[in-house]
Amino acid sequence: MNKPKFHHALKISKDICIGCTHCMTVCPTEAIRVRNGKAELTDNRCIDCGECFRVCPVNAIIIEQDDFNKIFEYKYRVALVPAVLIGQFPAEISTRQIYSVLMELGFTHVYEVEHGADILSEASNDYMQDHKETRPLISSFCPAIVRLIQVKFPALVDNIIHLKPPLDIAALYYKQQLVDQGIDEDEIGIFYITPCAAKIAAVKSPVGEKQSPINGVINMDFVYNKVYTGAKKISKDSCILPGTGRPTAESVCWSLTNGEAENIEGRTLAIDGIHNVIEFLEKLENEELKDIDFLELRACDESCAGGVLISGNRFLTTERLKNRAGQLKSEQLKEQETSGGISKYQAYLSDHLNISKVHPRSMMKLDENMTEAMKKMKRVGEIIKCLPDVDCAACGSPTCHALAEDIVQGEADINQCIFIQRMFEEKGILSTDDARGIMKQIWGDDKLKRNC
Repeated sequence: MNKPKFHHALKISKDICIGCTHCMTVCPTEAIRVRNGKAELTDNRCIDCGECFRVCPVNAIIIEQDDFNKIFEYKYRVALVPAVLIGQFPAEISTRQIYSVLMELGFTHVYEVEHGADILSEASNDYMQDHKETRPLISSFCPAIVRLIQVKFPALVDNIIHLKPPLDIAALYYKQQLVDQGIDEDEIGIFYITPCAAKIAAVKSPVGEKQSPINGVINMDFVYNKVYTGAKKISKDSCILPGTGRPTAESVCWSLTNGEAENIEGRTLAIDGIHNVIEFLEKLENEELKDIDFLELRACDESCAGGVLISGNRFLTTERLKNRAGQLKSEQLKEQETSGGISKYQAYLSDHLNISKVHPRSMMKLDENMTEAMKKMKRVGEIIKCLPDVDCAACGSPTCHALAEDIVQGEADINQCIFIQRMFEEKGILSTDDARGIMKQIWGDDKLKRNC
């Protein structure tokens, strides 16, 4: 396949990796193999969900971010802040303090991403009405889910709503309102503080868009530590809050599980956790589920509150955001911004809200040529019958089925199966030295040299 590869924020440091298979066994799309004692990533399978990052015992998997100093390439530096950043801080640290520290770090403007949710909520319900023939429609909010559907459930790509997420809406709005103030667009830098790797990948190579309106991405764990340290030194009364207004009670919880679904009309379901989502999509693909209008699918447990770059506890973060939403609702606060509310730009944003068709990138496709693909599929079935079906991963592939596919694609050999090796040794087809050499290619020399 000659399709361009996805950008990936997840990187594997070969110098640190010990080839333990933790990452390989949890990967939901079987994007990782072990070769020569090190984990290797298959680009077109990886969806940047970050499950490998969570389980790596030696921190060999890293999430790349833009150099923070990149913000100073712009005269006007906007920090797009998701609500989950604020939700990580204890009650004694106010939103005013958080914003003030961000400005001390170098940003000239701070704006909460969730402001864009109010525009999206209305647009999503209109979209639902205009596309009644397609059910269920699937949220485009989580980029890891969009990529999951592309590579693992390609038959469902047309169910994805073709609307930008709140992040892009907020970026478009803030840049445009600065331009309307007479600021040169080239002097404006929009930077997103991300809770996950998938959003980095979405900014660098967006699906359904030619280019993201965001200029850079900064990892949330990096920012959290700096803000937490700085906020404790600032008095709540002395800090300066930039004129950004406040998001609505509904939008504050948009990035949490069920936060989006609650704002969509019809029968909606919210499912979080990548493996839960896969199980549900398999049922959907098999037409076991009916009469569902909308699906809010999120890769992380507790949605963005459980992002891999979140420093705080996801359950406490969720509780704090719900409390914040309750406070906003009880005070009946209206959005009032010194630079003009986002609602004033509704017409402009509506004209730029749609994304283009999302195309499938099936990882199951063994060949672009249908005839060749059928031949390879038949060969995979024949090989699987010879394998033990124990999914031990000793071959360097996550499952026996994955090994069979790797063999057909010329990326592995059936002798890599340790059970086949033993059988071949007993029959004299394979020598002990040959078997050792095969295992060395998979697991590296160090593991085979260890003394008991």
